[in-house]
Amino acid sequence: MEMTVKRKKAPSRNIIGSRVKAARLKFDPPLTQDQLSGRLASAGVQLDRVALAKVEGGLRCAFDYEVKGLAAVLKVDANWLLGVDESTLRGRTKLARANKRRP
Repeated sequence: MEMTVKRKKAPSRNIIGSRVKAARLKFDPPLTQDQLSGRLASAGVQLDRVALAKVEGGLRCAFDYEVKGLAAVLKVDANWLLGVDESTLRGRTKLARANKRRP
């Protein structure tokens, strides 16, 4: 009798993957991963189709400069790619300014 071992799905290694895919598919016509890779290369970011597929699938982390390049090419805010809530971001900015004013 053979026993099958259930493997757990590896946890996602990034938080931008699903948003990169969503932004890529919102283009009219939707961008392929290969087309996005070409546009990134034109912007100076070397991220091939396989690497993009891994980012979108949560198997590869994206470096900060890659997030910046992806945001520029996809015409979205980098904070949106990172899932940063704008209201939280504004609150932190106000808090940082208030702390600078204190003696």
